[in-house]
Amino acid sequence: MNVMHLRREYATGQLLESMVETDPYKQFCKWLHEALLAEIIEPYAMTLATATLQGRPSSRIVLLRGIDPSGFSFFTNYFSRKGQELTANPQAAISFYWPEIERQIHIEGAVHPTIDAESDEYFKSRPRGSQIAAWASEQSEELPSREVLDQRVAELEKQFEGQEVPRPEHWGGFKLIPKRYEFWQGRPSRLHDRLLFTWEADRWRLSRLSP
Repeated sequence: MNVMHLRREYATGQLLESMVETDPYKQFCKWLHEALLAEIIEPYAMTLATATLQGRPSSRIVLLRGIDPSGFSFFTNYFSRKGQELTANPQAAISFYWPEIERQIHIEGAVHPTIDAESDEYFKSRPRGSQIAAWASEQSEELPSREVLDQRVAELEKQFEGQEVPRPEHWGGFKLIPKRYEFWQGRPSRLHDRLLFTWEADRWRLSRLSP
C-alpha cells in the first residue's frame, strides 16, 4: 500500500501567544472543553509513552481519568508492562490528538502512584464488568486462549456474587506531574503553530517552537 501521497491540509485555526492562558493547565482545560463541544469521540483518550531503564520505549492508548492543577491521572494493573516500566522509570509522556479541530497536546513529567483512596474511589465508579476484568486479567502476560480468560471471569462473577467487588491490590492509579506542555495547532503548508510551556524557576515559561 502506497501512503506517500495521503495527506490533508490544516486550515481551521491559529495559535498565537496572545491567545493562550498564562497557566498551561487552564489552557489544557480550555482546549479539552472545546474538544467536547466538537463532539470528538473520546477526547480524553491519550497516548501514554513509557520506557525501561535501558531506554526501550513503548506506547499505548489509555484514558485520562483524573485532572487537576497538580497533574493527570490514569489507572492500570501495576504488573502490566506500563505499570512495571513506570515503577522502574517514573517518567512519562502523554499526547492528545484531536484531528477534527486539528490540535495536539503533548505533556511530559514525572509519575507517581496515586494514593489508595483515589484508586478506591475510581474503582468503585467503574462498571461491575470492568471491576471483574481487573481481577481476571493478568495484563500483558501471555494468555493460553480466550477460553481461559472467559473461564476466569465466570469464576470471579460467582465468587463475588451478591457483594461489592473490592479493588485488587495490584490495580490502581498513576499521576503524571507536568514539567512540559506543548500545544500544537495545524496550519497550512505544514507551518504549524507550536507553543511550549516549561516549568523553570518555579514558574511557567512560554516559548514558540519551529514547526
